[in-house]
Amino acid sequence: MIVFRYLSREVLVTLSAVSAVLLVIIMSGRFIKYLAQAAQGVLDPGVLFLIMGYRIPGFLQLILPLGLFLGILLAYGRMYLDSEMTVLSATGVSQQRLTLYSMAPALLVAVLVAWLSLGLAPQGVASVTRILNEQDALTELDTLVPGRFQSMKDGSRVTYSQDLSADRSELRGVFMSEKRMSANKRDARGITVLVAESGRQEIQADGSRYLILENGYRYDGEPGEADYRIIRYDTYGVLLPKPEVALEANEREAMPTRDLIGSNDRRMQAELQWRLSIPLLVFVVTLLAVPLSRVNPRQGRFLKLLPAIFLYMAYLGLLIAARGAIDKGQLSPVLGMWWVHGIFLAIGLLLLYWERLSLWRASRRALEVAHG
Repeated sequence: MIVFRYLSREVLVTLSAVSAVLLVIIMSGRFIKYLAQAAQGVLDPGVLFLIMGYRIPGFLQLILPLGLFLGILLAYGRMYLDSEMTVLSATGVSQQRLTLYSMAPALLVAVLVAWLSLGLAPQGVASVTRILNEQDALTELDTLVPGRFQSMKDGSRVTYSQDLSADRSELRGVFMSEKRMSANKRDARGITVLVAESGRQEIQADGSRYLILENGYRYDGEPGEADYRIIRYDTYGVLLPKPEVALEANEREAMPTRDLIGSNDRRMQAELQWRLSIPLLVFVVTLLAVPLSRVNPRQGRFLKLLPAIFLYMAYLGLLIAARGAIDKGQLSPVLGMWWVHGIFLAIGLLLLYWERLSLWRASRRALEVAHG
């Protein structure tokens, strides 16, 4: 029991450290992407941390199996270098018993990953989808940053305001440049520039939003040509896009797991198998990691780390490829992703019992020589 607690603690501590580092790296990259969108006015800066919070379960469901895999490699590799495994082997702890001990933290991680994969991650995707759709429905004024030129999502209009009131209803020093499109809305036919001393947002009874500009000029023309028109106005109204929130309710990644069970749609079956495969992945990579962690003290603890990572990437890559093949109808959902687990389960068992197989072959060879 002391050995079991010691091994579990070593694996879980290393798992936590590796997973924390991987989570920070992945979240930093994704946060930079959302931060750039917020700087462009596509996203409201106030929802950035909310989006990242909802994305954490989706990140963790893939990080934890990799963290466990690397945790076993690093923890057991250190113990081999420090000759701790030699002592354990001398006291009767075989590779098979070591694997059995390792399955206890693997079970804990698998339960956590199953909770994330089957429950929290789909809820997080649904929440992020709702937030992003709400952001898509915002007008320029909802995400406008004072003192910065802001382009609409399709690039058809650029808006600038020198100052903006706290409730975003009053603007000062307004500039708007808009392309005049042809009838087919494919080719630009000049631009319209509006400048005004001030502006305000008005919402009509039907929900339509207008930007009312006051005391300004309108310039119509073609860039590079002298043929243009100037109009001075006291009041000018600009229709803003009407917000329409359209939730992606049919997005399979956001669907609850209970809605995927029993579905005859191959895309839904692929999604269900993917969610079930991630917890199963935990046990298989544990079986792979234990024999791969065995290193010679003179070789160093990182000798097998790179090949092991390649093996893990091949495992995950085949699962993703099988998921895509089911989506396209190239692979039967009955066979699904289970053949991938079967292949790597066989590899893990082969690695685990390789030493016994080698001893068995050597003994048979010796017997043949003796009787020969």
